[in-house]
Amino acid sequence: MRVVVVDDHDVVRKGVIAYLMTEEELDIVGEASSGHQGAKLVLEEKPDVVLMDLIMENGNGIEATEQIMKELPTCKIIILTSYYDDEKVFPALEAGAFSYMLKTSSADQIADAIKKAAKGETYIEPKVANKMMTRFRSQERKPHEELTGRELEVLMCIGDGLTNQEISDKLYIGIKTVKTHVSNILSKLAVQDRTQAAVYAHKNGLFKKG
Repeated sequence: MRVVVVDDHDVVRKGVIAYLMTEEELDIVGEASSGHQGAKLVLEEKPDVVLMDLIMENGNGIEATEQIMKELPTCKIIILTSYYDDEKVFPALEAGAFSYMLKTSSADQIADAIKKAAKGETYIEPKVANKMMTRFRSQERKPHEELTGRELEVLMCIGDGLTNQEISDKLYIGIKTVKTHVSNILSKLAVQDRTQAAVYAHKNGLFKKG
C-alpha cells in the first residue's frame, strides 16, 4: 500500500514514518510539511492512503483534502490530528476525509487504520463518532419536537385562527404569556409569521381532528 504522510511537525512526521516503514505491507512514497505541498505530492504520486494533519501553515489539511478529493477521488485520506472540535471534524469529513484519528492513537492503531482504509474500511475516533451521532440525532428531530406542551396548545390555537386575546381566554393564560409562546414557536419552527406556523402544523399532521 502506497502511503504519503503530511504533517508540519517534523518530529511527529518522522516518528510516524519511522514506524510505518517497519510494516512490510506499507510503502512510504513521500512526505510533506504543508497542505499545499502535500496536495501537490499526492497528485503526483497517487498513493492509496494519505495521513493528513489538519492545522498547518501554507494550506491546512481541510483545503488539501478537498483539493485531493476533487482530482483523485479514489485516494483514502486519514486525518491525524490533535483536534476533535466540531469546527475541525465536520469540515474535514465534508471535504472527503475517509477516516479521522487523533494523535493520541498508538502507532499500531495508525498502521491498522491505513491497512483498513486501503481495503475500504473506515476508522473514526470514538470521540468523533459520538459527535457524529449527536449531530445525526439532532438533525433527525423535527422542529416541532422542540416545542413544549403549552407551545403546542398555542400552535393549535394559531392553526384555528385565534387571536392572541382569544388564545389567552381559551387557555386561561396572560396575554404577555401568549405573546412569549408565539415568539418561541416562530423561532423554533424557523417561520416568519403565524400563517407560516399554521401551515407548518398542518403539513406535519399536528392537527388531529375528530
